[in-house]
Amino acid sequence: MSVYIHDLPFDKSKEIFQSIVKKSIPSLLNRIEKISIDEFANGRVLAAPVWAKISSPHYHASAMDGFAIHAEDSKTARLTSPVVLKMKEQAIYVDTGDAMPKGFDAVIPIEFTEAIDKNGMICKNKRAPYAIRIRESVRGWQHVRVVGEDMVATQLVLPEFHRLQAHDLGALVASGNEHVTVFRRPVVSVIPTGDELVTIGTDLQDGDLLEFNSIVLAAKTNSLGGVGKREEIVKDDFNLIKEKVGEVAERSDLILLNAGSSAGAEDYSADVINTLGEVNVHGIAVRPGHPVILGSVCRKNGDTVPIIGVPGYPVSSALTADTFLPIFMDIWFGQTPHMLNFVDARLIRNVVSPAGDDDFVRVVLGNIRSETITLPLSRGAGVISSLVKADGLLKIEAGSQGVRAGEKVRVQLLRSREEIERTILSVGSHDITLDVLAQFLAKRKRRLSAAHVGSMAGLVALSRGETHISQSHLYDTESGLYNVPFVEKFIKNEKVKLIEFVSREQGFLVPKGNPKRIIGFESLQDEGLRFVNRQRGAGTRVLFDTYLARYGIDAERILGYEDEEFSHLSVAVAIKSGRVDFGMGIAAAAYAMDLDFVPICEENYQLVIPTDLYESALLAPLLEILADKEFYKVLSQMSGYRVGNIGQIVYET
Repeated sequence: MSVYIHDLPFDKSKEIFQSIVKKSIPSLLNRIEKISIDEFANGRVLAAPVWAKISSPHYHASAMDGFAIHAEDSKTARLTSPVVLKMKEQAIYVDTGDAMPKGFDAVIPIEFTEAIDKNGMICKNKRAPYAIRIRESVRGWQHVRVVGEDMVATQLVLPEFHRLQAHDLGALVASGNEHVTVFRRPVVSVIPTGDELVTIGTDLQDGDLLEFNSIVLAAKTNSLGGVGKREEIVKDDFNLIKEKVGEVAERSDLILLNAGSSAGAEDYSADVINTLGEVNVHGIAVRPGHPVILGSVCRKNGDTVPIIGVPGYPVSSALTADTFLPIFMDIWFGQTPHMLNFVDARLIRNVVSPAGDDDFVRVVLGNIRSETITLPLSRGAGVISSLVKADGLLKIEAGSQGVRAGEKVRVQLLRSREEIERTILSVGSHDITLDVLAQFLAKRKRRLSAAHVGSMAGLVALSRGETHISQSHLYDTESGLYNVPFVEKFIKNEKVKLIEFVSREQGFLVPKGNPKRIIGFESLQDEGLRFVNRQRGAGTRVLFDTYLARYGIDAERILGYEDEEFSHLSVAVAIKSGRVDFGMGIAAAAYAMDLDFVPICEENYQLVIPTDLYESALLAPLLEILADKEFYKVLSQMSGYRVGNIGQIVYET
């Protein structure tokens, strides 16, 4: 039996949801409200046009500090033949904004007048002299804001469906309006379900999952102009979920039922919705977010409320909200569909995709020599870090099996173009100090976007013009040098500088107390030890293989040699969780995860930067940081590192 009603194409599912919303949406009278015009009106959408009740200004107002005069009296005034105007009869002092005295039709600025006394001598009292002397003429209504200059009573100030901005509020008040009719903010209720879910602050046990999807979904609702309401967690029980959905339907305009949308033994969302209303879609040909439910449930009065069964995995949940929430809001507020911003970019890593679904891949972006570069982030519906790091969304159409590196792709922007222009791409070896560097760069209006692909892959990326900087710690056994031989080997068409960064301890990460008594490479001969390796091309993997050769150890004898992780912290987590007994990595990762550390050697972790980019404005803050005493102090206090000649150029091609 099929677990889904129909695995619909992505675009078709959006059309069906539009139909559901239009059928369920309340009448206009039930979607509007009258509010006062104050700062809280900002961002609201007008449900009726606004007309000027008064003209602005509603009186003839002086536009300058000076003297109101009769323009006719000034027509003969010249630099060599000034005209004298007697106060009160021919001139009256006015400040900017003052009402024009009756019968006067122009203002001459005070700086163009001379205050004189009865004897025709210059006097100090410029505001109330006996008379003024002027040496140039003014035309009728010059320097006067006439009635209705800005807006005329009965004029349209703002049209229906306009989203109010801060400056609009001033225009509304200036036109005599005290209240406006707006669409009320729709209430979107988020119902989290699941036996495994707990709230923040709970003493976590194995199997517990912190519930945070409702926070994300409510925040997305608020950012679009709705009111996100988070409900309490409901256990995986059909009757409990049914009762909660029925109750929430009476006070909501849209329901987001989070998790339970798939077809497991405790996935009740589809059955609950079918019992209380109708399921129109169950399963969409999109990844991540495949088991989405679209439908409606009934209120006691017979009205219906749209409901979305949102997948539980964070990335799937976010994509579902980003797709369907804007559709609901646009219909509710009578807006044209949201316009998405796109950029063309060159993909620098292959992306494999299932052929039957539209596949959305989160990516990072950076501008290198006037070209936009993009690379995919870690995949998986549960990888919430990809939501934080993502600059854009790459859609791979159904029917395609992926995109090859080097191809031009169209990426939907999730950040502003200005942020992308301030991003420094870093591709290469992983190290904890990069997080410190990112923090210091942020203070200087730069953003570091790091991809941990290993030292060799980083150098290759740099040689192809696919990164601003690369980090490397490759040891050459023949020369005894770090990085230089590999830079010469992999980078043929690029002038680069090799920059000193930190020296760090490499060794074996082992559980606290070192229960297997691992003392060095000689311990690898012991049977039954479970190992976790770094990926091919990583400097740590190269170093490990070098030591294997030195000790004459066959890699095939090491249990877990093919088990790979892409960062030192990932290796540490594998050991901390008990999945493996040991792995090779840096001391700082061991200390960060409260593991023990068996030192093997000290190595040089260095930066490789193309010469032209080294001298660019984008990387200037990076060079400042390398010379910053505070940065040096922070790194010096980190366990497992030695900071010597940081920032020094140790090699140039």
